[in-house]
Amino acid sequence: MSKFRPVEGSARVADARVAVVAARWNAQITDSLLKAAVATLDRHGLADENIEIYRVPGAFELPLACARLARRGELDGIVALGCVIRGDTPHFDYVCEACTSGLARVALDSGLPIGFGVLTCDNLGQAELRAGDNHDNKGEEATLAVLEMISLLRKIG
Repeated sequence: MSKFRPVEGSARVADARVAVVAARWNAQITDSLLKAAVATLDRHGLADENIEIYRVPGAFELPLACARLARRGELDGIVALGCVIRGDTPHFDYVCEACTSGLARVALDSGLPIGFGVLTCDNLGQAELRAGDNHDNKGEEATLAVLEMISLLRKIG
């Protein structure tokens, strides 16, 4: 075991300002992701006035909305939520790639943690499993990652 201790973040950042941006496409899934994200922020003590919620048409629009929010300079982190389900055409691949690389670019360009809560599933059943009313909900996971990264980045300075 190394004598060095890693610096890690925690989800205890009740004073953080966080936006949640959720796609409306596949709403039966994204609404569940959104509900879990907001419940996670509430559970970790964020005040209602420190939580902003935005809806966009689909996953493709998430990076632009997140970039605009990041540019305001008022947030500590953003949670991006969406669901893309594979169909019979390459559309799935294009949307997933644009969304993923776009959100990564927003995080790197802005220095803000961006929680990646975008499901990329082969079918509706897979999406339902990842958006269920349990601790495997990817909306909760993405939100916890953002809170931990806010804490870690504060420690890094």
